[in-house]
Amino acid sequence: MLEIFNYNFIIRGIEAGVIIGAIAPLIGIFLVLRRYSLIADALAHVSLAGVALGFLLGINPLITAIVASVGSSIAVERLRLSRRVYADSALSIFLSGSLALAIVIISFTRGFSVDLFSYLFGSIVTVKITDLYLIAGLGIIVIVAIVAFYRELLYITFDEESAQVAGIKTRFINTLLIVLSALTVALAIPIVGVLLIAALIVIPVVTALQLRKSFIITILWAEIISIFAVLAGITSSYYMNIPAGGAIVLITIIIFITVYFLKKSDHHS
Repeated sequence: MLEIFNYNFIIRGIEAGVIIGAIAPLIGIFLVLRRYSLIADALAHVSLAGVALGFLLGINPLITAIVASVGSSIAVERLRLSRRVYADSALSIFLSGSLALAIVIISFTRGFSVDLFSYLFGSIVTVKITDLYLIAGLGIIVIVAIVAFYRELLYITFDEESAQVAGIKTRFINTLLIVLSALTVALAIPIVGVLLIAALIVIPVVTALQLRKSFIITILWAEIISIFAVLAGITSSYYMNIPAGGAIVLITIIIFITVYFLKKSDHHS
């Protein structure tokens, strides 16, 4: 049973997965409560264009995904603040535009390679030691930023106008949130893949919200669900020979359905 720990690439995948599993709900809680869930999908598609560009230029795809995702997140926020384009429309533009760009770049790389396919759906095999250091380093930055600006993030999440009146630099905090979201999305690519990132950011949070606890307790439950899903998903991937990203997301959905119906039955009783 413990033979899974005999392989360095699986240990790297588990370490990277736990880091992603820890930071995804921290970002997800603010995105879900602010009705920003769609942004994770949009940034994921931008990251795909970044990954494709990395393959084309022979650069580490994770680095180009981070650059593309962070750059686009700032552009999305500026477009939203201009008030000339609705927020959801701005996201749709970036989502479809980046997907189109990714398809064109992929055509120059002579179609889907096995490596590129693994970035779409996630594969712990693709996590190199340099990726792990990058994920760990940037993961720490994301956590430190959230802790440092926790009060401000909480304030603008529940009442942005009052936060502005209270002297909080809402424009900076909004930009910070979207940049941290972009980093989280890009870092999650090797584990859950471009097409499944949004699920890991959103579903554990939505599940924890069903419990109707305090904000901090909700975050803790979202963390437990997310990290458990990552560990169970990677383990299932190894023993059942299925994609890790798909297994992780399916486990989060199973947990959500279970919690949803348990709470529903409690409510009726």
